[in-house]
Amino acid sequence: MSTTQAVLDTDALCINTMRTLAIDAIQQANSGHPGTPMGMSPTVYCLWQRLLRFDPEHPIWMNRDRFVLSAGHASTLLYTILHLAKVKAVDPEYEILGRPSVTLEDLKSFRQFGSRCAGWPRPASRFHRCLQSHRSRARRPFHLYRLPCH
Repeated sequence: MSTTQAVLDTDALCINTMRTLAIDAIQQANSGHPGTPMGMSPTVYCLWQRLLRFDPEHPIWMNRDRFVLSAGHASTLLYTILHLAKVKAVDPEYEILGRPSVTLEDLKSFRQFGSRCAGWPRPASRFHRCLQSHRSRARRPFHLYRLPCH
């Protein structure tokens, strides 16, 4: 087997693992549909594996790339990639907690009452209010943007 083929096989295995974890979480919750995680897994894998600059051990690194996935139907995909990349959890004061941000048990309790993996993004945080503000301005010319989240 050539090196190129081995890399392609590993990539396919990773993508299919992402898909499977997302499908299992949705099936366990008996809620939602796996269309977005199924279709977007190759794209998200490519972004996280080859393009994004981040350190899962230091998730608040200043120069990291940010990955914002706002579609609720794709939340399982976001939780899955955070689990597989072993991104560390951070508390509201931006202190690294030393534990994974999403565990396999968290994925198993997707969309269950009290779960850390809610089915839709929670709009109560300052980050989500900022995100909503930017999304509502997405069609304006760049010079009309005013960034309210300072």
